[in-house]
Amino acid sequence: MAAAESDTVPAVADDGKALGARLRAGDRSAAPAALNLVEDRSERGRAATAELLAEVSPAALGGDAPGHLVGLTGPPGAGKSTLLSALIDEWRARGRSVAVLAVDPSSRRSGGSLLGDRARIQHDPHDDAILIRSTAAGGRLGGLAAPTREAAQALAAAFDVVVVETVGVGQSETDVEEVCDTVAVVVQPGSGDTLQFIKAGIMEVPDVLVVTKADLGDVALRSRRDLAQAARATGAREIPVIAVSSVPPPSGIGELADALEAHRADIDLAARRLRSRRLTALRELVAEHGEAALRALGGRRSAERLLGELDPGLDVAALVAALRERATGQPPEPPIAENGPR
Repeated sequence: MAAAESDTVPAVADDGKALGARLRAGDRSAAPAALNLVEDRSERGRAATAELLAEVSPAALGGDAPGHLVGLTGPPGAGKSTLLSALIDEWRARGRSVAVLAVDPSSRRSGGSLLGDRARIQHDPHDDAILIRSTAAGGRLGGLAAPTREAAQALAAAFDVVVVETVGVGQSETDVEEVCDTVAVVVQPGSGDTLQFIKAGIMEVPDVLVVTKADLGDVALRSRRDLAQAARATGAREIPVIAVSSVPPPSGIGELADALEAHRADIDLAARRLRSRRLTALRELVAEHGEAALRALGGRRSAERLLGELDPGLDVAALVAALRERATGQPPEPPIAENGPR
């Protein structure tokens, strides 16, 4: 069964530790069951997920996971899914395996994903080096569902490229920057997206800017020029601005893939991912216990200093447990076994 078609694998197909070990060994067939486990937010599911993530943590891998975590975000309707279809073809032509986490709007009735983005991403369903999974945004700010970061971490152990495609971007929707190594922000020319994007004041988010529908000609070139000027105005770093077209024959796709890889090669990956884990640990601590947990630690700066004293190879769950223990004075609860408490 192709990875892209196997979302229905039961979550009980394997335990977290075994699934993590399979992913660490590069077994991509373990990915669907691992994602089902990550999406199980029950107490038992979360305990098993912690075991899975420990198996693909930097400490277990002997370093950071090899997969390139790419964030693809931008206003709704900017053409992200069409662009991603072309990028998948480009990456596969380069021999890369690709996993996509498409973060869709949540259904008001079920709370689940509406699956719109996944349906729009064109790919070969029989290619077992491609996995596409939709996950519901769940109303969470930042454009990312709660288990998205855990899923991305798990997949990065077995796939060459892991894409997190978000539902949109705005001033409060920058979580993708914390999760991914490289963030590409996509805008559509002639729609007002460019001006709104510049006004939003989030030019610090993208590592690569992408203008879609380059086949429109002058309007696309004008959007590219405006974005390039805004990027230069930040003065902090050089941000490539690439115009692409998905209309056959596609254009700019290879240039975009090169720019994403060049950014990955140019950054201190270990430092970026360590910062990501620490920021996420603080976010998760506050989500679980409120601002009172930070006050118990002496404030955010004290909490950050404490994180700096911990083993950099720890995953997010272990970091949160250490913060919780210091804040509450309570040792972490033992994990729950498949058949009940140990």
